[in-house]
Amino acid sequence: MAPDLLPFSRPESHATCHPRLWRSVFRSNGALKIGFFSTGFFLTGLVYVAFFTAYGPSSWHLPGLDPPSLFDPDPLKLADPLLSEVLTLEQIRDIVAPTRGFFSRDYSLGLGWNNVRYIYEAALLQAELLNRTLVLPSFIYARACEYDMTVCADYATMVNKGDAIGSGEWSELPIEQQMGFRIPISAMVNITHLRSRQPVITASEYLRLHGQDPESESSSGFWPRQSYHTHPNVFETDKTKTPSLFVIENHWYNPQDTVRVDFIPEEMKKRGGLERHPGPDNYDGSAEHWPPLEPTALSIKLAETTVDRGFPLDWDTAKDVLKSSDLIGDVDLDYDDAVEGLLNAHGWEVLYTFPAVVGMEFAKLIVGDLRQVAPRTSIRGFKDDYHDLDADVVVLAGETHLGTKPGAMRFTEPLARHRYAGKVVHSLIPPQEVFDLAEILSSRMRQRTGGRMWMGAHMRRGDFVLFGWAMEMAPEDHVQRVKDRLAAGRAVLADLQYSRNWTTCDIEGATPDLEQAVLPPPQAGDPFFIATDERDPDARRTIAAAGAVFMSDLLTMDDRRAFGWPLMFTDLMAFAEQQLLVHSSFFYGHCMSSFSGAIINMRAGRGADPRTMYID
Repeated sequence: MAPDLLPFSRPESHATCHPRLWRSVFRSNGALKIGFFSTGFFLTGLVYVAFFTAYGPSSWHLPGLDPPSLFDPDPLKLADPLLSEVLTLEQIRDIVAPTRGFFSRDYSLGLGWNNVRYIYEAALLQAELLNRTLVLPSFIYARACEYDMTVCADYATMVNKGDAIGSGEWSELPIEQQMGFRIPISAMVNITHLRSRQPVITASEYLRLHGQDPESESSSGFWPRQSYHTHPNVFETDKTKTPSLFVIENHWYNPQDTVRVDFIPEEMKKRGGLERHPGPDNYDGSAEHWPPLEPTALSIKLAETTVDRGFPLDWDTAKDVLKSSDLIGDVDLDYDDAVEGLLNAHGWEVLYTFPAVVGMEFAKLIVGDLRQVAPRTSIRGFKDDYHDLDADVVVLAGETHLGTKPGAMRFTEPLARHRYAGKVVHSLIPPQEVFDLAEILSSRMRQRTGGRMWMGAHMRRGDFVLFGWAMEMAPEDHVQRVKDRLAAGRAVLADLQYSRNWTTCDIEGATPDLEQAVLPPPQAGDPFFIATDERDPDARRTIAAAGAVFMSDLLTMDDRRAFGWPLMFTDLMAFAEQQLLVHSSFFYGHCMSSFSGAIINMRAGRGADPRTMYID
């Protein structure tokens, strides 16, 4: 067994959490490495077009409602979407009243749920920074039905995917492959819980508040600039006053050679002599935010490094530049404060974000801590630019999801980064029914392993096999790869059980998962759970013969009846599989998959030890 599969080193603290990446494969296979990275940009484009592929705990509560806690049963049952929460107009008004108005996005509902979720996570942060009520779509689209599509059409509105989102991407496919299903957002998100932490309404509620038919909600997820602004608020006495709109144009968000951050601290403003932004006419980023700064030899050397290393520079890269320079005098670079002071003196600032996975931003993990540095004059604060707008509605136009860090921005303070991670895992949570089903299925996996810990993995196949991007093409090779990773995981769990030094990722509110400390570790030959989009019967038999357990092996008819119609849809079934894998004692997934990335994030929030998560 390769030594780098055995992460037995003891963490000094839980301040850093890095799920282990598969490095040895790339070291030993240059062709694979070249092919892997060369497809990165092309894959980014595919993910974009593929269909369905901050600050502290808020004391805000929805007036007139007593939302349940994270672990209390959710009174909104998924079995009938008509039982979803319906707010009165007065309740909607009271949500919005303490805020500056509304914030929304041109949501990319043609993406799969996990990518849509990443956009929602960023939107929560953006709305909070502007002190505005976030408006989310009232539905998502499910890709397919587990049965004949006419069966699912009895429970959810069936739509033509291309017509719904305004794309011709699937027009040449057979008609049955062009269809999707419109699912209420309450099937994926505990809206009541979300509203207990931040002001949020749905687009249909926005329409109701403005005297419009909720059925006229945009089917694409994009915010209509005209039709959503034709009626006044129903509580407005001046019936000629329709809601005003300010659109943050897409190219304003991340202009070339700039770095979007949450906000600019006062200390940074003082260092750079930042003057107040001149106003909306200059929001396109063409105006100078910062007074001109005379470049120094050291700042020029740092800037030259960005040509080869990318922009911004990682902290360690910046330190290497400083160490190799004869321009730093007697500054002791062993002290981070001294390094930061030197950078500040030469016009550079330290920013905080999350590490990429194998150099790419597909999984958008909110675990781990990455420091970067950027020229002060390149920094643009989202709150600084757009907080003081007087418009009733502020909309961020277009897509800012692809290739960006979690949150679609970096942070100027480490505490803000830390709190955003907490927002991701503690605000946007599944309905209670999903939690309950995962608990039941996890107990069945423990029964299959004789009461021991159980392990699980995500095998991305489907379109990844079609385009040659799966880690292994043949199912027998792929499942063997999984078993090799889980064998290393078994050793990790045995070591942790022996040493008793369980820890967590640095996420607000995360406490160690007690289950991992009391169950005996797994044994060789124990069955393991597999979530996969493999549909070929022969391939599934091959995977099962290697010891894999599928969702269909665990679910009973009673489970399906109790949970209701959502389990008939592949997206909802995959959602339940994700939550089940959150319970696994060790998880292995694909580094280019948002499905696996979401599992890592949820596991971190639940208190899993970072050494029990492994992606390559």
